[in-house]
Amino acid sequence: MFIFWSRWLQAPLYLGLIVAQAVYVYLFMVELWHLVGNTFAGGGHVNETEIMLVVLGLIDVVMIANLLIMVIIGGYETFVSRLDLDNHPDQPEWLSHVNAGVLKIKLSTAIIGISSIHLLKTFINAANLTQHTIMWQVIIHVVFLLSALAMVWVDNIMNRTVALSRHAAH
Repeated sequence: MFIFWSRWLQAPLYLGLIVAQAVYVYLFMVELWHLVGNTFAGGGHVNETEIMLVVLGLIDVVMIANLLIMVIIGGYETFVSRLDLDNHPDQPEWLSHVNAGVLKIKLSTAIIGISSIHLLKTFINAANLTQHTIMWQVIIHVVFLLSALAMVWVDNIMNRTVALSRHAAH
């Protein structure tokens, strides 16, 4: 029972991630305020590329916040305790079939999305970056893609093995 109870030690970790999400909300609002202020206070002479980079930064913050929600809700539901949201009208659709494998794949696709935004920002701002920096960002992105494909492949093998075991048992 003590070992089973120890899962509750993860609850403060998820609360800490909620605090981190609040920091991201603050960061988003500050960046949005700067974008609006610079656009209108500057007499409308803001470079379109600068606006695009700030907007991509805002999208990046939103995607990281989405990643945090998946980890907080999905991780808590999977590893700590059920949230008992079956009849709640705002229950996320993905939560009804979340498990460790699904959570890993969702997280890896979210990380790829975040990496894609960073890479897009890099390509837009390529004139201000070294070739070395751009090359390493592309390599890191490709590694994320390959890692996600490997996770999907392994999850697929595990699901087939489980299905075969169930079929053999009948």
